[in-house]
Amino acid sequence: MSARLLRFFPFLAWFPISALTVRADLMAGITGALILVPKAMAYAQLSGLPLYFGLYTAFVPAMVGALWGSSRQLATGPVAIVSLMTAAAITPLAVSNTPEYIGLALLLTLLVGIVQLLLGVLKLGTIVNFVSHPVILGFMNAAAIIIGLSQLDLLLGIPKGRSDFFLKDIWEMLWLLPHTHLPTLAMALLGLALLIGIKRIPMMSKASVLAAVVIATLVSAFVGYDQRGTAELSEIATPQAREMVTRYEESTARMGQVAADIASLAARQRQAEKEGQVWVAAGLRHQVELARLDMRSLERRHNELLRGVRQLRFVRPEGEEKGLLYEVGESPDGMATDNRAWHIKGIKDGVMKLVGGGDVVGEVPSGLPSLRLPAMDLDAALQLFSAALIIALVAFMESISMAKAMASKARQHIDPNQELIGQGLANIGGSFFQSYPACGSFTGSAINFQAGAKTGLAMVFNGLFVGVTLLFFTPLLFHLPKAVLAVIIVMAVASLITPHAFVHTWKANRGDGFVAVVTFVVTLIAAPHLDRGIITGAALSICLYLYRTMAPRVAILGRYADGTMRDVNVHPEVSTSAMVTVMRFDGSLYFANVAHFEDAVLKAVADHKDARFLLVVGDAVNYLDSSGEEMLQSLVGQLREAGVEPVFSGLKKQVLDVMRSTGLYERIGDENIFATECQALKAIFRRMGQDVEDDALFEHVKTMVC
Repeated sequence: MSARLLRFFPFLAWFPISALTVRADLMAGITGALILVPKAMAYAQLSGLPLYFGLYTAFVPAMVGALWGSSRQLATGPVAIVSLMTAAAITPLAVSNTPEYIGLALLLTLLVGIVQLLLGVLKLGTIVNFVSHPVILGFMNAAAIIIGLSQLDLLLGIPKGRSDFFLKDIWEMLWLLPHTHLPTLAMALLGLALLIGIKRIPMMSKASVLAAVVIATLVSAFVGYDQRGTAELSEIATPQAREMVTRYEESTARMGQVAADIASLAARQRQAEKEGQVWVAAGLRHQVELARLDMRSLERRHNELLRGVRQLRFVRPEGEEKGLLYEVGESPDGMATDNRAWHIKGIKDGVMKLVGGGDVVGEVPSGLPSLRLPAMDLDAALQLFSAALIIALVAFMESISMAKAMASKARQHIDPNQELIGQGLANIGGSFFQSYPACGSFTGSAINFQAGAKTGLAMVFNGLFVGVTLLFFTPLLFHLPKAVLAVIIVMAVASLITPHAFVHTWKANRGDGFVAVVTFVVTLIAAPHLDRGIITGAALSICLYLYRTMAPRVAILGRYADGTMRDVNVHPEVSTSAMVTVMRFDGSLYFANVAHFEDAVLKAVADHKDARFLLVVGDAVNYLDSSGEEMLQSLVGQLREAGVEPVFSGLKKQVLDVMRSTGLYERIGDENIFATECQALKAIFRRMGQDVEDDALFEHVKTMVC
């Protein structure tokens, strides 16, 4: 099979497939899907999308990622971190669970896929190295805490607002703890007990999530956990509450109108710029900015109203499905209530959707996701691009780290660039079939590997089983409590909180430990804008790297008793020579540290005034840029004017190539460049042999040991 064909269709490398391999992949695919279905819906809960979008994301991306990736066991699908980052990226632009929000999610998925595909095609997989391990450590721990806290409202049944300060939302929610919905809390505790208890049964441990979901769903249906209803705004008896809900609906409509105006003005602006109408474009740009300021003001007011509306709790007269709604504590004396605390789930055209029990998944549309083109809105794409880039990198790092871990166990080769292409195509394909950004899953991949998957065909079977679920089994999910899904999420991310890893990183390198802590704190404080934590950490890592390489270690060397050259500051007993100064530079020579190198050389010459030779041991010099070459040209002249002959040893090919191409090699002289320090010292000794004896060169060592 040709390499060119495999490049475009890497899954052909699986063939020929034996019947045993197909059987193993089929079992692994079904096993993984049984566990994935409830988790996919749980992760969709994080993303702010309808829960069935989790199943959509576990369908097409799973199969495409397996077919065009390089790993044979990597499970592509929804994951907690990316789900949270998706919500963080879109929430400032639209209200969750709305058509606008869904459209932006599909556009974000497309952008993530395009970024990953381009990086893979251009073979830029190494770009992820700019996000160092300490940055990922700090980000993952903070994100895990944010994810856990974000589920508190679903675990306790109390409202949580959405603003630009996540911790403030949590703090405000905690003040409502006395209003905890006890049935919701009881269901969450039941889910936790089931997950922990079933996992301890050896035969059921792998299917503990599925078993817990099935039992909790049956209990929910049996006890009538879910209660739903509708009411018109006029049925709210309390004037203040009715006015607040009315203003909230008006605010929602006004925001939709302003968003449409911004889109229309921006389109006219682009057309004017294209036609060269500069003044018209400038005027439209001004109108767009004014509209965006208006939108930000509306969003602040809308969020305040939203928090108020979510805190409203109503009761109805007993035995009435319709009728006046009274705020809890405001009902007429002596009125028998239905003993349910109804809250508003949504409002449309003056009709409120009410929920009086615990939250359940509800109706999940049957059928496979339909083909739907993402809305190609340039303004929205520009606003989402930075988030798409961060999500693309974080998603790929999670994917490739898991793929490499499994490849080492299965003795397979992983191509990071091909994996980028696979993940990119998975997200591009998913964006046309209503999925949000997907990536390689730690949990799903581990289950796939442990279940005996041999090829990516296992994930194809996995995706097909999810498709069967969408076609035939969605009605069974109606009574699945969201509180149980929240417990699944919390337990899934609990393993990501690793305080011991911070201690280990600090011990290994305090600079890296500082980067990890700063990334953790910034991510936590900046939530829901998680990209700020990654960007801050990456920038800090790069600055730390530049700081380290700006002043590499410089050591003056002497001859140790065993004949090796060692640092005189570490080993004061080593032998040195008045005639030769030996200096080692532990870093590459580039623009940021050329001054440091020059200062170190001149200081060494000044400290050893009688030395006739300066030997620079360059084993650690891996790179020489134009600034470094220019400095060496000048330095060689300065040394020779001072009566000191520069000698170099251990220079690598890439450094010598630069010296030869610029004439620096000829300026230094072939007689002053050696492969090893031992050869250089022997040559220097021979050149001084008429005047200096061997024991004078290194007075405490009688023989040269090289």
